Amino acid sequence: MKLELYKTLWGHKGTAASAVACALEAGFHGIEGPVPEDSASRVAFLSEIAGVPWIAEISTCTPPGEYLPRPHLSPEDHLASLEAGILRSLVGEPRFITTMAGSDAWSLDEVLRFHERVMTLQEKHGIVISVETHRGRPTFHPWRTMEILRAFPELRLTCDFSHWCVVTERLILDQEPEMLRQIANHVHHVHGRVGYAQGPQVPDPRAPEHADDLAAHERWWDVLFAAMQKRGMETATLTPESGPDGYLHCQPFTCEPVADLWEINRWIGLRQLERFNPRSLP
Repeated sequence: MKLELYKTLWGHKGTAASAVACALEAGFHGIEGPVPEDSASRVAFLSEIAGVPWIAEISTCTPPGEYLPRPHLSPEDHLASLEAGILRSLVGEPRFITTMAGSDAWSLDEVLRFHERVMTLQEKHGIVISVETHRGRPTFHPWRTMEILRAFPELRLTCDFSHWCVVTERLILDQEPEMLRQIANHVHHVHGRVGYAQGPQVPDPRAPEHADDLAAHERWWDVLFAAMQKRGMETATLTPESGPDGYLHCQPFTCEPVADLWEINRWIGLRQLERFNPRSLP
């Protein structure tokens, strides 16, 4: 099994073409991001990324450029939003779809009904739909996610464990190794952001004060990659996803960022590529 790195468009300042250039120059394999909603921008976007591996991102029921779902919308609303995003994305022939889908405000019955239909959409459109573990969504919490997986064992996940660190206020998967093992059986894609007990993104994963947080996430990612290999996947995909929008720490008063996002994401990605050795996975 090999590891491929994808550059996120989240926080990238510039065109899709410049993102592709940054990714390839750094030794990454492709990009991850949403296709624009309006047709003219979509045509331009797909032209700029032509020939480059692309993971399509869909965030259901959010205003353009945002990630939290609008309040008080139903599973049916989110399913319609997801299918519209799928249809827009398929034109560009993405490797697969990763989605922040649904709402954390729903009952368990609503959550299960929604994910049953997600599985139906996957079959209908013939493309993998990988559901991200994300705050604001039904997968915001590890135990709720486990309830979903017990109901739908074929559901695939984009694992971003940084969200669970802040939700549970601890490096939760060190305390729940069996849960990590079970989650790993569903992983399809990995978002490589390092979280900590009080937030979803450490100020800088290279800093010695966050060495334990980095080490924990790398242990967890290794378990995910091992599960992918065991399932016979030829390629594991990782998108380093430190980002802006309140995630990036800034100096008070000046709002000067404490680190450069692309520098961090490039460092995380290349570090994992250097560490990656299928023969030594747990």
